[in-house]
Amino acid sequence: MAAFDSCAYGSTIADLLSVPRTMSLGPGVCNKPASSALERLSNQDALEPHSITDAQMADGCRAALWLYHDYLDVSHTISQGIASETGSYWHGIMHRREPDYPNSKYWFRQVGDHAVYADLFRISAELATALPEVPAGMEYLVSQKNWDPFAFADSCELADGSQGAARDLCVQIQMREWELLFDFSFRAAVG
Repeated sequence: MAAFDSCAYGSTIADLLSVPRTMSLGPGVCNKPASSALERLSNQDALEPHSITDAQMADGCRAALWLYHDYLDVSHTISQGIASETGSYWHGIMHRREPDYPNSKYWFRQVGDHAVYADLFRISAELATALPEVPAGMEYLVSQKNWDPFAFADSCELADGSQGAARDLCVQIQMREWELLFDFSFRAAVG
């Protein structure tokens, strides 16, 4: 995947993503300036000028946008209504950030082998190997054969609230994960 370009998804999404955010490994702090725009956001408004072909994947985009702005409760409400692997994935990410790691892992078990895992596996390995030293306990990122959402949830749990390379790496991977899954959801919604 090329660098994430929020403008590729239409002006509404570009506006909502215009201020770069670093999503916390934990719940974060709700981005209050975005709340009114998010509250007015319907699936059709979010994906303009594109036509929606899959309403559940459009819901996934909305769940993602609420999550991006740290409104975990609203993201949760939307994602739990999406009966698909992708809905379970958004649900799992939300619980990982909550943090409720066992519940997160439950939802990741519902995901199975998601289409974004291959890119996430590759990107995570690249991010880890670019460091002078892979953080202790995260060596699996360069030795695993497939993406392991359970190991990553464990890494996030250990890194949350800490400082240093492990936390920074988890935050970077989580952001790329969000971008990959958002792009997947968007393309499925308008495909």
